Order: sequence, then C-alpha cells, then structure tokens
Amino acid sequence: MGIVAGLDSSPDFTRIVVCDTDTGAVLRQGHAAHPLDESAGPRPSDVDPQNWLLSLGEAAAGGLLEKVEAIGVSAQQHALVPLDAKGNTVRPALTGNDRRAQVAAADLVDGLGGREAWAEAVGCVPGAAQPVAKLRWLARTEPEAAGRVAGLLQAHDWLVWQLLGRPARRTTDRGGASGTGYWSAASGSYRPDLVELALGHQAALPEVLGPSQAAGTTPEGLLISAGTGETMAAAFGLGVRQGDAVVSLGASGSVMAVHGEPLAETGTMITSLADATGGHLPVVHTLNAVRTLRGTAELLGVGLDELSALALKSTPGAHGLVLLPYLEGERTPNLPQAAGTLTGLRRESMKPEHLARAAFEGMLCGLADALGVLRGHGVEVRRVFLLGGAADLPAVQAIAPAVFGTPVLVPQPGDYAAIGAARQAAWALGVHQGRLDPRVPPRWRDAVAQVCEPGEELGVGQAVRQQYEAVRDQVHPGAFG
Repeated sequence: MGIVAGLDSSPDFTRIVVCDTDTGAVLRQGHAAHPLDESAGPRPSDVDPQNWLLSLGEAAAGGLLEKVEAIGVSAQQHALVPLDAKGNTVRPALTGNDRRAQVAAADLVDGLGGREAWAEAVGCVPGAAQPVAKLRWLARTEPEAAGRVAGLLQAHDWLVWQLLGRPARRTTDRGGASGTGYWSAASGSYRPDLVELALGHQAALPEVLGPSQAAGTTPEGLLISAGTGETMAAAFGLGVRQGDAVVSLGASGSVMAVHGEPLAETGTMITSLADATGGHLPVVHTLNAVRTLRGTAELLGVGLDELSALALKSTPGAHGLVLLPYLEGERTPNLPQAAGTLTGLRRESMKPEHLARAAFEGMLCGLADALGVLRGHGVEVRRVFLLGGAADLPAVQAIAPAVFGTPVLVPQPGDYAAIGAARQAAWALGVHQGRLDPRVPPRWRDAVAQVCEPGEELGVGQAVRQQYEAVRDQVHPGAFG
C-alpha cells in the first residue's frame, strides 16, 4: 500500500484528499478558502495566482501530506495565467467566470471564418470563458500587458510548475489543453496560429503530457503527475467510463460522455474535449437547467422542494402542458434569441401542479436533446450520472430515468475532482515504479450512488419526449437541422 494526494483548486477553495493507492479509500482530507480581496466582490474575475498557493498551504497544514509519495493537481478550468519572459505573471490570472471577453470571442469567430471553421480547427467554438478569447480581450484592452506575454499557462499548469520549483520545462495535460481554444483533441496538437490571431504574437505553450506521465519530481522526491482540469478530474474520480454520460444541473446544464475516439464532423453544438485517461470527452451545453425550475418556483411562490412535491401530484405529460425552457435563449439547439414557450393551456390544465410538472419535464427534455446530439454522433450512453444540487429533488429522480431512457445514478456528495487528481497521481506513481500499465488506470472503487431505474415508466417517458419534440419542432422548425 502507498499513499497519494489529490488537490483541487476550485474558484473558491482548495480541497485535498489523501488516498490509498490500491483502493482509492480516502484516508485524510483538508480544505481552505482562497484569500480573496473582499472589495473585488465574492468571486472576482482577476485573481492573483499566489492566492491559490496560500490556500493550498493552509489546506495541507497539520501534517496532512505526511508519507505522501505523489500528488495530482486539479484546478478550475479556463483560468489563464499570462507570464513574461522571466516566468513572472504579467497581470492577475483571468478566471473562468470572466464574461468581459464575450465581444472578443465573437471577433475571433468572425476572424477565422465562422463557427464551423473553429469547430473543425479545435473542436469547439470560442466563448468568453476560454483562454483564446481572454487573449483577444487582453490584446484589445491591455495592449501593453499583452505585448509582454511570453508564455501561457492555465491554473493547474501553474500550480504544478510551482510545486516543482518553477523548472525550465512547463507542462499541461490533454484535458486542460483541450479547453484552451488553441489545442485540438482530435489531432493532438496545438494551433499556434490561433494564439497569434488572438494575442497578436506567439507565446510559449506548455508541453502536453499523456495521462499517466509525471510532470516531474520535487527536490524532496515527491512525484507530481500531469494534473488536469476540474471536469476531467471529477469524471475520473467518479469512475465514469465508456458508455457513461454525466448530466450536470447548474443554472445552465451540460452533458458529457466518455468516448474512445474523437468525434468527426461534430458541428458547433459539441465541444470536443479530452479526458484524463487518454480518451475523449465530448460535451454539449444547454443554457437552461435549474434556472427553469427557479423561475417556475418564483412564479408559483414556492421553493424548489415544494415545486418538486407539486410536480409529483401531476401526471406524466403534465396534463398536456409543454414548456420549452429557452428562458435565456438556447445553445442546444442554437436559438440565441429564443424565449420560453408554454403550450397546451386548457382550463383543466391551469393548476400549479401541472405547471410544476411541465417545468421538470421541459428541463429534462432539453437535456435529453443534448444527450441525443451525442448519441446522434455515435456516442454510446448506457447510464447517466446526475450531478448538482437539483439531482436530489424527488421529481428529478422520478422523471429523469424515463425521459433519458437509461438508469440514472445520483452519487453521494464527495470531492470527486480531488479524488480524480489523486487517482492520476497513483497512476503516475505506479508507472514510475513499474507496477502499472501506462495505458490502464488503477482500479479504484466507484463512487457510491443511488440508482434510479426507468422500469415500467420507460414508455411513458418516451411519450413525454415525443410530446415535447412535437411542440419544439412546431415552434422552432429545423432547430436540429
């Protein structure tokens, strides 16, 4: 038995887990908040990366890392750290929640010839969060700082580099690189021309490591694995494998699935990321998930728990009510100017429980549309992991399996990104010691999860889907081509 650690530097906290290398059992845990400037708001867009190191040190206090042999690093995605020629930060890191680059992202889309051109080049269309868009924003709004940029790292790259003592070699992994907007998961290579298109000149990019490779060893002999982004680490920590999809219920939604090959001709609805195991992680985003439930709850003057209870008093199909939940426009399908639509109103259907049911069914059918995009490109989905606070709502658990047409797993709360980082560390350590195959990750226990089966409701769920699709296609003909 050996001991490894995984640290996850999220936008607000550093979480560390110390795990058994053979089983993945969590032996110790630590966490600490990032020391943020309160005058900049609860989650500022510009962050001094040193704050990540400070919270890391606090989270690891009290001998937490004693006898640890290797560390893996997971961190918030899309946080761009621009470095000068000496390796110092040119300015604070531009974090993933930064929306200032929306216009810059649109400029880049036009600059390369449209959304399809970007999808073909790097498997994704630039959005405000992506590093490539942040570079364009930097070049346009802070040209002096942009002119001094000589190297680019993301949050987990920078933390790995710091833990190793800032060596000449800088590294990243496939997962993190695939979210930059200037590295393609399909070709496995950078597109330096896109860096130049955004920044106005070239910059040094980190070496992309394989999933079981080590970034290096500290002077004390501690192995540091490649690291990865939070999304990839969480999937690895959950034990997601080929045939699994993960549906995340935030204000907006996302659906991702593990796939063995890059998707060809994905169009513009799929973001083609790489995972933490050497495979691929295609993702489809929706703009409306829990915000649909919250809006309905506010309209009815209830909380989400009460909304769930109301929905379960109704029947499948919501007595004919269908809600297209495009409250913020929509990304899947691509309807940026759309509004929500409620149809099927009759005197007998105008009851709170039917509207509540329509909200849950509309949200889940919208996510089922996203699942359908992946399935339509040959991605196998045999079961679905459901994440987010709303996953615990009884109405979600009752409706989702039938609408998705698969068993739904609701994992127990856990630091899955940190666990995924620890699993990566165990893999790199095992390869380094000659105990593990560099192509096969260590077999750790899967996440403990509640399993919700579609059972006899499968046919009913498909009827709900058909009712929803009929309204969608009538209101927005050709939305899915």
